[in-house]
Amino acid sequence: MLGRLWGRPKNLGKNMSQYFFRISHGRYSGASDQASEFESREDAWAEMTKVCGNLLGGISRSLKQDSEWCMELLDETRKPVFRIRLVAETLDEDPLSPA
Repeated sequence: MLGRLWGRPKNLGKNMSQYFFRISHGRYSGASDQASEFESREDAWAEMTKVCGNLLGGISRSLKQDSEWCMELLDETRKPVFRIRLVAETLDEDPLSPA
């Protein structure tokens, strides 16, 4: 499923670095099986922010209080390179609710 978010992997040359995307939401965590190739980290970041921007509207509408959604860009060894997080926090108690 994750591979469909950013299209098919590119195979444009030998100097391309491979990256994987991982999305976490609560107890769910899933990473793409196929690598995407980018010429630079900046290109990978640009694609990540584009995909994340396309997803955030739907995610924010269904996000529960005190929960987190996260997208990570992983390098070839599956080590995180970049992370974008959306966090919903309750900062204080409702003064109208019984204690």
